[in-house]
Amino acid sequence: MSRALVLSGGGPVGIAWEAGLLAGLEEQGVDLGAADYILGTSAGSFVGSQLAMGRKARDLAAAIMAETERVRPAVAAGSRPGGGQRPSGLAALLPLMQAARSGDVDPQAARREIGKFALAAETMPEEAFIESFGRQLSHGQAGAWPQRNFACSAVDAETGEFVLWSAESKVGLARAVASSCSVPGVYPPITINGRRYIDGGMRSGSNADLATGHELVVVVGLRTATTDPEMSARMRAPLERELQTLRDGGARTELILPDDASVAAFGVNLMDGRVRPAAARAGIAQGKALAASLAAVWG
Repeated sequence: MSRALVLSGGGPVGIAWEAGLLAGLEEQGVDLGAADYILGTSAGSFVGSQLAMGRKARDLAAAIMAETERVRPAVAAGSRPGGGQRPSGLAALLPLMQAARSGDVDPQAARREIGKFALAAETMPEEAFIESFGRQLSHGQAGAWPQRNFACSAVDAETGEFVLWSAESKVGLARAVASSCSVPGVYPPITINGRRYIDGGMRSGSNADLATGHELVVVVGLRTATTDPEMSARMRAPLERELQTLRDGGARTELILPDDASVAAFGVNLMDGRVRPAAARAGIAQGKALAASLAAVWG
């Protein structure tokens, strides 16, 4: 049976929770990192690249939980990672993202608008952002690509075109992952082959529909607390369409979303690095609780 693992975006907090979730499952004998194909978007591209390079989820989660001893600054909506205030902030990005994912407008045109926003924003230097990923990739192979079947997503900031980086792309892993994680207005667009790229989550938070051709697809999604049922349904609709595409193609799908305890650990800002240890611990607990039921389908 061909198995795919799809890891969604969710900022630094999403990275922590996904690492914890996979570590909890791994501890109970369910190794999702052994998938035949790993597809990552934004935060999921980082976690997926680690798994594809052979790193165990437990080691990734342990490193995040060790951050308890360090103070990590929050990246608040409307502020840059290095401090200061952006005039429009993330509040200007959210309507553009909703438009790009809604299906009501030309999605590539909507992504071009997001790209303009990203290119005009003041952020940390591009090379510093790329280097932060290069330091964390297993064995320091920032310029290599995993031998295992791994891909991650990005968007051309000028054209709005969606791209999927894979071994065939001949792109260094650190630069590819950095581009997939380049949240517009927060992190810098990444230069690859003379073009600038931004977060692959601007097409979709998961891009799960691109995992076609596999018999079993496990999708790890993200959600945050909301008291607005209409907003919750609107945010969930694109993922449901992607899951249906997979099912129409003959795949069995399994969707994992954060449980209530995990959502509570996240707080309201998925960019807040201070809650990463708590998010990782919540993920571990959820992974352990899910292991028995998921083992029956994962094998």
